[in-house]
Amino acid sequence: MFNVKNKIECQSQSVEDTQALGEKIGFFLQSITTPLCIAIVGDLGTGKTHLSKGIAIGFGITEEVTSPTFSIMNTYGAINHRLYHFDLYRLTTVEELDTIGFYEYTEEQKSIVEWADMFQDELPDTTLWVQIERISETERRITLASNIVDSQQLSIIGGRICI
Repeated sequence: MFNVKNKIECQSQSVEDTQALGEKIGFFLQSITTPLCIAIVGDLGTGKTHLSKGIAIGFGITEEVTSPTFSIMNTYGAINHRLYHFDLYRLTTVEELDTIGFYEYTEEQKSIVEWADMFQDELPDTTLWVQIERISETERRITLASNIVDSQQLSIIGGRICI
């Protein structure tokens, strides 16, 4: 799935681990000045929304974060500190992405995209891919991969739960 040069694998033992990794990703996202799209891939129930909640917390969002499954996009934060959260599960065509302004948000802002694999070729080069795989009821393998975020930065983000 990932045609990237930088990759790190993490092991999450719990929802709390997954959210904590999300918080580290969010802190990193908040610390950079350039746009970055966090593209989350995983089967139903693997923890994409838990990771997204952690990202929002690390980014400094204090409002409640919910999956935008029906609204397609949620916006969090203030004008100069905004995070765009997409859920592409219900979309079926590239035209729908264009209609919701997807390209402007993901290329020019900081964003989270759940079910990103459904439109993998439509994501910008400035993407950090996060793949979540179920190992057991509570354990997850989480892979961080990017061409824009280097291996050292990925290791810092992953911390103690990454190999």
